[in-house]
Amino acid sequence: MMSGPGTLLRWTVRHGLLRLGIAAAARRGDTQARLFLDPVIRENPYPFYRQVRQTGALVRGRLMWSATRHDVVTEVLRRDAFGVHPDTVPAPRPLATLRRLSRRGMPIGPIDPPSMLVTDPPAHTRYRRLVVKVFTARAIEGLRSQVERHCADLLDELGRAAPHRGPVDLVARYASLLPVTMIAEILGVPPQLRQRFLDWGSAMSPALDLGLSLGQFRRVEAGIRQLNAWLRGHFARLRADPGDDLLSQLVLLDSDGERLTEEELVVLAGLLMAAGFETTVNLLGTGTALLLAHPEQLALLRAEPHRWPNAVEEILRYDSPVQTTARYCRTDTEVAGVRLRRGEVVVPMLGGANRDPAVFADPDRFDVTRGNARDHLAFSSGAHYCLGANLARLEGEIGLRSLFERYPDLALDGVPQRRPTRVLRGYDHLPVRLRP
Repeated sequence: MMSGPGTLLRWTVRHGLLRLGIAAAARRGDTQARLFLDPVIRENPYPFYRQVRQTGALVRGRLMWSATRHDVVTEVLRRDAFGVHPDTVPAPRPLATLRRLSRRGMPIGPIDPPSMLVTDPPAHTRYRRLVVKVFTARAIEGLRSQVERHCADLLDELGRAAPHRGPVDLVARYASLLPVTMIAEILGVPPQLRQRFLDWGSAMSPALDLGLSLGQFRRVEAGIRQLNAWLRGHFARLRADPGDDLLSQLVLLDSDGERLTEEELVVLAGLLMAAGFETTVNLLGTGTALLLAHPEQLALLRAEPHRWPNAVEEILRYDSPVQTTARYCRTDTEVAGVRLRRGEVVVPMLGGANRDPAVFADPDRFDVTRGNARDHLAFSSGAHYCLGANLARLEGEIGLRSLFERYPDLALDGVPQRRPTRVLRGYDHLPVRLRP
């Protein structure tokens, strides 16, 4: 697939310059740059987070500030002094011009305005106020029976796919299929189009990570462009003949004369695809690996199955699906006694905050009975708290419990392969044996 000039320019602005900056900072000995380049840290970032926390409340690097203390990360996430989109702060004129030019002909993806991920108040406040009218806790809990049904069907398929006594990839055959299947159902995707939707979801999922290669970025844009085109026709069909899915409700939503625009609907569907898929596939894969590595914890869950919801919280805390995020100083401010200037970048390390010993006793111990496990920041905090948190929790609880109930002899059968991403943490492949 050849890259057009627009795609190449967008990649340069979003990922290429960042890759060059990180590489240059690493050559100068920048500690934070190691997070993005060192394969040892990718495999186990938690000693690195501990080092950052011990260095200070906020640690300055050549490109950004970093924070791993739970209280500092929480403050940065909740303060109005910090924004989520780089355009909220001044940029050198050449970079601002490149950004503006790069948007020509751009497909609308999950990290493009008006996505809630990169929109600040007051626009974000209006957008989220409308969306939460449909994505209520009650509405998500109402999906429980669908999640249970899809888990049962996927586990049946998993058993049929597994070679006799041989390994089967749990990520490909289960962990990745459950969230995308649920998102497709939420968006009212016809059953005959599910496979195409799964392909789009797989193509778009890297969109939330940083420093993509040009090849990765081309595949992401191709998936987003195809999904955009299909969604616009889908919205017209839903307006004419709505279903009982949540997207139909959003398309028809009219709150005191306010509606979601076509662009907002497109980007919301893409955000559900990318963010909803990434969080849950990593939660299911990581949760399976952790419970297999801690058989005493799995035995406890089998003896006391009411602990499954808390086990999901502990998995989210112990090895968060989203490890880091970014905030941009909208104004001069102070955090933890450190002066920050407008335009500076702060990276709240969610995975590090979730191992802060000031909040979590013996934080490097995996304990499904942990009393304050839900105090984690895996879903962020403040105005940009994850809209899909309740759905991810529901899918994690039912998905993991159903897996271990159906296949009590589940065991690893090979070496798990970590994903190459840094912001997003999980497994690309998790080979397991279903039966002895």
